[in-house]
Amino acid sequence: MERVFNFSAGPSMLPLPVLERAAAEMVSYGSSGMSVAEMSHRSPDFEPIIAAAEANLRKLMNIPDSYAVLFLQGGASTQFAAVPLNLLGEGGKADYIVSGQFSGKAYTEAQKYGDIALVATSKADGFSYVPATTRESFRPDASYVHICYNNTIFGTKYNYIPDTGDIPLVADMSSCIISEPVDVTKFGVIYAGAQKNMAPAGLTVVIVRRDLLGKARPECPTMLDWSVMAENGSMYNTPPCYTIYMANLVYEWILSLGGLEKMQEMNQKKAALLYDYLDSQDYYITPVRPDCRSMMNVTFVTGDADLDKKFASDAAKAGMKNLKGHRSVGGMRASIYNAMPYEGVEALVAFMKEFAKNNPKK
Repeated sequence: MERVFNFSAGPSMLPLPVLERAAAEMVSYGSSGMSVAEMSHRSPDFEPIIAAAEANLRKLMNIPDSYAVLFLQGGASTQFAAVPLNLLGEGGKADYIVSGQFSGKAYTEAQKYGDIALVATSKADGFSYVPATTRESFRPDASYVHICYNNTIFGTKYNYIPDTGDIPLVADMSSCIISEPVDVTKFGVIYAGAQKNMAPAGLTVVIVRRDLLGKARPECPTMLDWSVMAENGSMYNTPPCYTIYMANLVYEWILSLGGLEKMQEMNQKKAALLYDYLDSQDYYITPVRPDCRSMMNVTFVTGDADLDKKFASDAAKAGMKNLKGHRSVGGMRASIYNAMPYEGVEALVAFMKEFAKNNPKK
């Protein structure tokens, strides 16, 4: 069966060369005589796989030795609790910027553990932009500041890195990690669910500055304690072995293309094609402020819920699936992650033009 262009926000497309290599190695990996899916995580067959995954991610993102790289389970949503449990301390304070649904969930979860302040939000404006902040926006005695760097549902992205001074900045980068270069040293913690841009669902990556380890609250579950995971090389328990293997194949694929600089160039070209078309016409409306547009998730509507529904249905029949917007906002959303080829965006724009011509608004 011919493959479709999968615009899903996650789990999402994986690069075809990665899928083909994984398929070729599915039954027997190397000379092991077994699939990675069957391997013991403590075996001499798997140990080089997780070591390569960490080394290649460090190379891709230029992660210094002063940061630990953890391969965990539980999704980014589990980190909504792990962050305050590891960083807040007893009676601690933390400041949150809420620019979308997931940062809102993180903010709500953190309130269980301490004095959590909402320092800025764009909720009243439908999360159509990322709020601006300055160093003075944050409490000087805050233990950390939390942001969601790219908002999958609403299609916005930070166009700046908040200046938090000496306060560690924590960023959920689930839907934009390894899509472009980022200065890791500007952050105390970066975490990301892998299923949007890195690997199949099941893996969560945490990149944490080592001086922030060892501060977990007494009630922090062992499985959420970053220092325990770091001390055990992400193998306190059985990690998501096969997903780590797949992530490493993605890392190798990006490195073979030229690294994150080349990936950014490719992603910018795709996003420009779609946004340029959206800006050139008035049939489709994109609610996002231009200076805050996501390069990964492009949201738009026709203004007619019935037309939106028809658009998603007709697009699927034409080989472009999962363009329906998130259930909380409706409309359409094209997630054009690393694995989406330029040809997929070309096909989408051509379909959008044809749909607009054949389905006039009332």
